[in-house]
Amino acid sequence: MMIVGLTGGIGSGKSTVGAMFQKLGVPLYNSDLEAKNLMTRSKKIKKDIETLLGKESYLEGKLNREYIAKIVFKDKKLLQGLNNIVHPAVRRHFKSWCKRQNAPYVIQEAAIIFENGTKELYDKIILVTSPRDIRIQRVVDRDGITAEAVIQRIDNQWPDSEKEKFSDFIIENIGLEATEREVSRIHHKLLKIRA
Repeated sequence: MMIVGLTGGIGSGKSTVGAMFQKLGVPLYNSDLEAKNLMTRSKKIKKDIETLLGKESYLEGKLNREYIAKIVFKDKKLLQGLNNIVHPAVRRHFKSWCKRQNAPYVIQEAAIIFENGTKELYDKIILVTSPRDIRIQRVVDRDGITAEAVIQRIDNQWPDSEKEKFSDFIIENIGLEATEREVSRIHHKLLKIRA
């Protein structure tokens, strides 16, 4: 089974593209969602996060995402420390999920494939891009945070120009119809590769 990475900066529309592949019957693993689940369910991860970031990381047993985002996006060392706790757990969970899938290929949606040095784990990589101003507005509208907070997160990720060098397919996600056509084209290409 082929493993395809789906990545893109915050607000690029990865999840929208992922949902389009799902509609075509492709199994999709959403790393962000699964990371949040693991950060809430796993006692060990909880303990490690509280040790790194403080007890405020959880409120009444629930992940305090606002607090965590506020401190890790200002401190690269803390962000790296958090990634070192969460990413190996997500990787193990993804591998066991893959064993339960029956498809020519699966997609793992992950925001920071390049930043965390895991690009070699994928057979192919799809990069979703969008103009910076559109990305900022999407995240402000979606998460109800300030443009400054979004820019801070964007600046913690590689620029698209760097990611493009290592990507097999690039989808510029501006209009939904054009994006859907591109998803369909890439899907058929991937099926041919597997054939």
